[in-house]
Amino acid sequence: MESKRWHIELYLTEDGRTTRAEAVLRTSAGTELRHSGVARRNPDDRDVPEIGDELAVCRALTGLAQDLFEASLTDVEDNVHASPTFRS
Repeated sequence: MESKRWHIELYLTEDGRTTRAEAVLRTSAGTELRHSGVARRNPDDRDVPEIGDELAVCRALTGLAQDLFEASLTDVEDNVHASPTFRS
């Protein structure tokens, strides 16, 4: 059985009320996908940095998952010469 390892790295930066997350997926085949997410705190809300981290990371990972799904659809189309029936 072949074992593969994929890595996801998350980078977070905060600037005032804005938190940005960058999710980077690297596969054992050398593929790299990136997606970013942003969260902004309302000035009237309490300053709880972890909430901004969670939202920004969630948005980055959700976008990364969608990008990976789209890449897999393209790979199927390119290699099977037919459109996948599970396209969203």
